[in-house]
Amino acid sequence: MFTPYRQLFQTPGGLRFSIAGLVGRMPISMDSLALIFIVVHATNSYTLAGSLAAVASIVVAVALPFWSRTADRIGQRRTLFVAIPLRTIFLIIFILLVTQKAPIWTWFASIILAESSIVNAGGLVRRRWLWALGENRNLINTAYSYEALMDEIVFILGPVIATACATSIAPSAGLIVGLVFMLIGTTAFALQTKTEPPPHPRNLAEPHPPVMRNTAVQAVVLPALFLGGFFSAVGICVVAYMQSHHALASTGLMLAIWAAGSGTAAAAHGMITWRLNHAQRFWIFLFALTLLSIPLIFVNNIVFLGIALFFNGLAIAPLIVSAYGVAETAVPPAQITETLAWVIAGMPLGGAVASSLTGFVIDNYGAHRGFLVAFGALCCAIAMSLPYFRTWNRLRSAS
Repeated sequence: MFTPYRQLFQTPGGLRFSIAGLVGRMPISMDSLALIFIVVHATNSYTLAGSLAAVASIVVAVALPFWSRTADRIGQRRTLFVAIPLRTIFLIIFILLVTQKAPIWTWFASIILAESSIVNAGGLVRRRWLWALGENRNLINTAYSYEALMDEIVFILGPVIATACATSIAPSAGLIVGLVFMLIGTTAFALQTKTEPPPHPRNLAEPHPPVMRNTAVQAVVLPALFLGGFFSAVGICVVAYMQSHHALASTGLMLAIWAAGSGTAAAAHGMITWRLNHAQRFWIFLFALTLLSIPLIFVNNIVFLGIALFFNGLAIAPLIVSAYGVAETAVPPAQITETLAWVIAGMPLGGAVASSLTGFVIDNYGAHRGFLVAFGALCCAIAMSLPYFRTWNRLRSAS
């Protein structure tokens, strides 16, 4: 049963760069929640917090493919040594502006600059697995599933750490600790040059078409816009719901339960030798996630919320693994890192709209109504796939 993972861990240097990547991407589960804590503490407005999160998400959606394309062309190490110092400086400026009650427009300006330097650490790790495994396609599903499990460990630990720091130390502590994780992890990752994929400088004689002209990539990225809306809406709703029940300190635990469900599914997914291809699995798990989101609409106590989040999470990791698989196999090696980034980039862009809408709904109608926004986002994800019916039919029929 565990043979695929045993074989994966025997890959030279694999565990070392994966662990460094795990530490380096801790902020992805901390920053959004930490931003909400620091802004709500300063202004007592979920609408403003949601708006800042929305602006940050829009910038992330643009920045991730840019830096990933750069990593494809000049290498991961050189890219990280440019982007990470920029992000560090501007995020510190944002924290100082919020804590010193500077004009709100400066908050927006600084978070835009900070998020414009964000790098898709998870995509860089997955690209290294692809390079390290070479032609061994049988283990790539296991590698993707393993990294999905690592993502869920990040989303289990990150919210708990961010909540504990923000409520026990200072509202800004969550962002600061996330920054420390990023600096340690990405530096250790960048220094491991033996497992770094070779760069693919732009070939002007035989240029590859832009990634987003590929219909298979479009068919994944556009639904992912609304998956991001779903994730953002649920995250904000959980914070507000726990606050309304005077249990704000347990917010991280609730989000960790959600991630634990996804992590459980990720571990199981990597052990299975699938007869269904990535496209077939994508649709199965997209419908499963939509159905498992219905109980969230009817949550009426904290215990029910925890149970609903766990079962909802069971469909998340397999869906994301399938999305990566569909997109990665549709492009040449010189564009893989950028393509993996596009899958994720669509999510914060959709989350931008959902964050603002969810914040408005919570402020005016209560936390439990916000879950309707999350469910609606998944319905939109399914609807967004319909224009690509022929593409999906082709992908599902592929061996």
